[in-house]
Order: sequence, then C-alpha cells, then structure tokens
Amino acid sequence: MTARSVRRPGAAVASLSLLALVSAGLSACESGSALPGSQQDSGDPSTGATAEPAAQPRLRLNVRRGASEVPVDTVLAVRAEHASLETVTVSSEAGAVEGELASDGATWRADERLEPGAAYTVRSVGRTAAGDEVTRVARFATADLSLAEQTYASIAPLDGETVGVGMPVVVTFDVPVTDRAEFERHMHVQSTPRQAGTWHWVSDSEAHWRPRTYWKAGTQVHVDVDVNGVAAGEGVYGQHDREIDFQVGDAHVYRVDARTHQMKVFSNGELLRTLPVTTGKPGFETRNGVKVIIEKFDEKRMNSETVGISAGSSEAYDIDDVQWAMRLTYSGEFIHAAPWSVGSQGRANVSHGCTGMSTADAGWLYAMTRRGDVVETVGTEGDDMTLTNGYGDWNASFKEYREGSAL
Repeated sequence: MTARSVRRPGAAVASLSLLALVSAGLSACESGSALPGSQQDSGDPSTGATAEPAAQPRLRLNVRRGASEVPVDTVLAVRAEHASLETVTVSSEAGAVEGELASDGATWRADERLEPGAAYTVRSVGRTAAGDEVTRVARFATADLSLAEQTYASIAPLDGETVGVGMPVVVTFDVPVTDRAEFERHMHVQSTPRQAGTWHWVSDSEAHWRPRTYWKAGTQVHVDVDVNGVAAGEGVYGQHDREIDFQVGDAHVYRVDARTHQMKVFSNGELLRTLPVTTGKPGFETRNGVKVIIEKFDEKRMNSETVGISAGSSEAYDIDDVQWAMRLTYSGEFIHAAPWSVGSQGRANVSHGCTGMSTADAGWLYAMTRRGDVVETVGTEGDDMTLTNGYGDWNASFKEYREGSAL
C-alpha cells in the first residue's frame, strides 16, 4: 500500500487465461455495454402470436461504474449473462490485478485485493452464442488510507536465514490488529518435511507460530503473510503481503543444570561437550525452563541498571566488553564469557542471573550457535520462564499454546 515500499511494478495490465473457478453471489451493480437483442418477425397473423425478444447479453462487475471510496478489501468479480467471458483485465497506477476465469466463461474473480487511493480500469470482453463480441469498461477509485490506517507485517526469521530448531515464526505489526481471526486466515506456514503447528497471539501487535515439537533439522520453511488489503479491524487494513523462506540447521540443544553447575552441549542428539558454568546466585536466580537464543554479540556492554540494580548498590556493575554474549530473555539473561568467575564455574552459582563460562568455552559455543538454538535450564530456585520473555514459546504444552490462536 502506501509509503513504505512499492509492492507491485507500475501500471501493468493482466490478461487472464481460462482457469477453473466457481463464484457465487456476485452483485449486479450496473449493466454493461452489450449488443442489442434482435426482434423476430411476428408469427401467423391469424393467431396474433409475437416472438419473445432476444435476451440482452451483459457483463456485470461487482463495483459500480464511477464509484469512489471503494474499500481496499473488495475482491473484484465479473459475471456474464447471456454471454461467455473471454478476458478480464484490471489496471491502475498501483499495478495490475490478476484473477481467474471460470472454465465455462461465466465468472471471473480477482486473486488480490485493491490498493488505497488508486484509480482502476476494468475491461471485460465476452462473446455471445452467435459469436458477437460484448465489451464492458468500468472505472472506479479506492478509498485513500493514512499510515495510521495501515498495518505493516515484519517477520522473523529473516528471508534466507538458517536458524535453530527452537525458532518460532514471529510476525509483528506496526499498527495493532483487532480482528485477529481475519488476519490469521491469511497467514500461512508450510514446511518440508511437513510439521503441524499453530499460531499464538502474544498481543494485537504480535503473533507467533511453532510446530508441535522442535523443528526437525534440515527443515525448509515458507511463510506467507497474505494480508494486503485485509481488514484488521477498527478501520485498519493490511499494508503489503510478505513472504519469506528460511532453513533449520542442526539440532543444537544446550542443557544447563544449576545444581551440578554444568552445561551439556548436544548437536543432533550427540553430546559434544560438558562445560562448567555458573548461574544466578540467591536473589538473582536464573529462570527455569526452555529458552531460545534471540541474538548474539561478539562483545556487549552490560550495565546493572538495565536489570533494575541501581548504581551505587553493592551489586552494581558496568562492564564495557563482555565477550561472546548470547541473549536468552528480554529481561537480560545471557550466556556469556565470565573470566572473573572461572574459580566458581562448575562449583557454585555466583552470577546475577546469566549463565557464565570461561572465555574459551564461550567462544567455542558462540561459534556453533545460531538464533533459535535451544537452552533448557533446570535446577534453579528462580522463576519459571514465561512465553513472552523472549522466545518462550516452548514453555507451554501444544494444547495450551494452540489456545492462543484466534481460529
């Protein structure tokens, strides 16, 4: 739609081939131009009988000719009466609108919805049983929309990204979607090999999709958020369709036990290494549950004020160059190099909630880690991980998770 990018090329005109489609209930808003019917000579004068006039061929569009402020969620449709459609072309400065013609030539229906603030021309051509051509040309304009009346979808992972087996599909909208069900009907995830999954709305601005269990290593995933022109509720419409493809890499699962102070690193079910670690000390306990790597930093500044520890406190810290940092939660948990606590690693929990390890071990782990790799933490006295504090999607049963769908 408007402003952020142009989704379609310039004003092209789409010619439609004869494809199977059945479309019912098209409104006859206005009759089209047609050949006049012919009148038969009168019959036997003695009987007074007169032949019925021939039916008028008409091509009817479900938008009134000359209309303005047509809603962008309108799906154009043409119906032929006493004629057979041959072609329907729809053009505008926003681009062509393609569609499908029924095999019997009775109807045509657009594949896409409309763009805001655009002038459209619809040219329909049909033919009568006698071989005469019937043509209808209609022009109309759609309602204009401000950016506040359009919502744009951003998708994670990125197109072409390779991720870990715990990575959910995350769709965020820059304007809230109040009609979640209508949008969800136009949001699709397909995988090869196929894995069943479900959407879960975190809020009106964010929806996640996850499979029943962790992705299978090597899975190819296609995400189609086909919401351009779809009504989002409260006068808001989708702005652009979005599609991405991503791959799932090796199955990396890191199992942290706060009681033994160890992390076991598995790849595709094989134990690669057992690393000594330290987790959160009393009062700063690491969260239990399933976490997913959200992002990575070669080097990151860590300041205690960002996690609620005020400057001047005996627990305050401000470290400019923490190495090999891998974020687990929005609230501030990381896996990272902690050379200052090597003496406690494998023996005691002394951190402010992060999982710390030696610089060498952290560098090795960082090199193999991708966004979406899984970290399973047990044995702490801390809170349980939640669905919304990062990619916490695996901290609910599939049945519970599915309850977050709008459908």
